Amino acid sequence: MLTTSLHLARASLDAAPDAMIIIDAMGVIRFANRQVSAVFGYTHDDLIGKPVEYLMPERFRTPHSAQREAYARNPRFRSMGVGLELFGRRRDGTEFPVEISLSPIDDEGRALVAAAIRDVTDRKRTDEELHLARLTADAARESADRANRAKSRFLATASHDLRQPVQTLSMLNGTLSRIVDDPTAGEVIGQQEQAIGAMSRLLNALLDISKLESGAVKPDPSDFAVSALFDELRREFASLADNKGLALKVSPCDDVIHSDPALVGQILRNLVSNAIKYTRAGWVALRCLHEDSLVRIEVLDTGIGIPPGQLRYIYDEFFQVGVPANTSREGYGLGLSIVQRLVSLLDVKLEVHSEVGKGSVFALTVPAGHGAARQRSRVVPTLAPHTEARILLIEDDPAVRNATRMLLKSDGYQVTAAVSLREALGHATREPRIDLLITDYHLDGETGVQVIAALREQLNRPLKAVMMTGDTSSAVRELPPDPLTQIVSKPVNAQELLRLLRQLLAE
Repeated sequence: MLTTSLHLARASLDAAPDAMIIIDAMGVIRFANRQVSAVFGYTHDDLIGKPVEYLMPERFRTPHSAQREAYARNPRFRSMGVGLELFGRRRDGTEFPVEISLSPIDDEGRALVAAAIRDVTDRKRTDEELHLARLTADAARESADRANRAKSRFLATASHDLRQPVQTLSMLNGTLSRIVDDPTAGEVIGQQEQAIGAMSRLLNALLDISKLESGAVKPDPSDFAVSALFDELRREFASLADNKGLALKVSPCDDVIHSDPALVGQILRNLVSNAIKYTRAGWVALRCLHEDSLVRIEVLDTGIGIPPGQLRYIYDEFFQVGVPANTSREGYGLGLSIVQRLVSLLDVKLEVHSEVGKGSVFALTVPAGHGAARQRSRVVPTLAPHTEARILLIEDDPAVRNATRMLLKSDGYQVTAAVSLREALGHATREPRIDLLITDYHLDGETGVQVIAALREQLNRPLKAVMMTGDTSSAVRELPPDPLTQIVSKPVNAQELLRLLRQLLAE
């Protein structure tokens, strides 16, 4: 029979949120609060005088007797069930997970134990659901990572393999334009050059979008001068604007900004190109405005403008303002889609204001820089052909190799073509006079970097080189700087390649 002190505590025990029982040294239940009935389904009188094992599944009863005897020899507060698989058994025979806290009680010389029993079914279910969710999330993350790695590999391969035939066409077109005198044939070649240029731009745009979506493009921020980028844009677009009868106005800018110079340049190139495309008369302008710790770069035009109802669509792929779907297109409507992805990647801000018939303003807001600006451009002189130069060309794609060789020969260069590093080294042994090296980046089992290094070592001199590549991955962008090597992305325009060679040979 319980002592007076336990009777006084009964009301408090009945109010406890957990099922609570008090057992004696023999493991006999001497008290059960009201919550025991709610949890186990027994009445108070059903349990009094029963062994505590009565509330356990049968498989636990025998081992528990030994554990209870061990506890009686060293009674102490003890929590049980956290990290263990403990179960209670209801009156109807169903089992449920429990956690138990044991507290010894000294009842005037009698050893009693208070046991608080908590039904943790809901928590276990929640834990299992969270564990399953974590496993599912981990599996989804791993699947996404695998998909991204596979997509990156595909893009690297596709970028290279798709650019190779376009590169071949560009070299052949450049050769034909130099050796054909017939006016009719010249007109055909000119039309062909335009088609190759359009194909190159579309290929580059589609691959750019795919790379941005796959996460293959990683920003490399630094401080750089806006003026250097403005100079590049002026040189690049001056003739295009002039051909349309437009003025290209580039305002001086003394600001330094902090971002990825190549990606910011790509954004502005798309914006300036679009401005020229949609401006029929007047001008296109570039300017910068300083706003506290930010620099606002604006591309303005006096073009056709964008109707208010179409502003929300201008970043969609293949959308072009005022161009019906069944009419001929100038471009493909991908430039602003790429711009939007780049703006998101760089975490910068782009705003647009436009009025139909009056023009548009695209404003890019970029953090101001604090360190030294990186100089990115230099004046490229106009050069005459260097017809006596000897060029060693290394390219394992036969179509690109032969087309490039023919272009160089048509410009008066003495060209030796090789398929591999081994073949190139053999030629350098027989004829060490090499003025310039042109190599592909991806060769069969070798890279252009290895080719350049090996030939410089064999010739024992700082050989100038041009490395052409269809790979636009970070592996190429992260190559260590080499002042004697120019890297160009395929497909490179034939005339641009010839101008680059003349520049290198004149230095």
